[in-house]
Amino acid sequence: MATAHNLADGVELSYDTVGEGPPILLVHGSALTKAIWRGFGYTKALREHYRVITMDLRGHGRSAKPHTAAAYAMDTLVADALTVLDAAGAEQAHFGGYSVGGRLGFSLAAAAPERLLSLTTFGGTYRIQPGSVGQLFFPEYDAALGSGGMDAFVAGWEAHMGASLDGQTRAAFLANDGQVLRAYFAQTEAEPAIPEDILAAIDVPALLMAGTADRARLEDSRRAATLMRQARVVELPGRNHGTTLLPAQPVLDEWLPFLQRH
Repeated sequence: MATAHNLADGVELSYDTVGEGPPILLVHGSALTKAIWRGFGYTKALREHYRVITMDLRGHGRSAKPHTAAAYAMDTLVADALTVLDAAGAEQAHFGGYSVGGRLGFSLAAAAPERLLSLTTFGGTYRIQPGSVGQLFFPEYDAALGSGGMDAFVAGWEAHMGASLDGQTRAAFLANDGQVLRAYFAQTEAEPAIPEDILAAIDVPALLMAGTADRARLEDSRRAATLMRQARVVELPGRNHGTTLLPAQPVLDEWLPFLQRH
């Protein structure tokens, strides 16, 4: 494990590197950590040909956890990603991001396209609508976090689904700080969309992947692909937002050839 610091606010960022070859930066989704890429089999598949850089977003995993919503502004998350790339000595890198990691990828491509060899999003979007977090989890998530932290959040989510989470997901969510996640979610919903004229100016080769049951992200991926000059959508049959990355092999069957071409 290595660390780097965002020079603007001093927040410490945890990241790992493994493998040899062109760099690829992977960014996880909300309330998860960089460990998902190893746990789901992506690191093993990529490390044979790429130098895999995985980072914990601020507020997650081993990175520092500010308690104010403003600390999670997307511009700051973009600066964090660039900080990690600089610390890892990667002037340019491929990028893969799941969920909020995908939204970070769109923002990074808009702000610093010269740093990216390619962009791949998994269940990502360039915009987020008010209420989206509640739709992903359950409408009363904020009140649950405020009153009972992660235990109440997980209990409310399971009650809303009418089923228990799998052990790995449950453990990952319970490891979060509820007040930090509350601040993070508040800023997430407050973030403006990337304007479509800015999106249309992105000329980075892009692969936008989303499940057919993840309707909002699939629709946004299709819209982005009509605007971006080098973007292509891949639909993942039957997958919802939570199952976007698993099983890994069908995703890798699309992703690895795309990376090799760019």
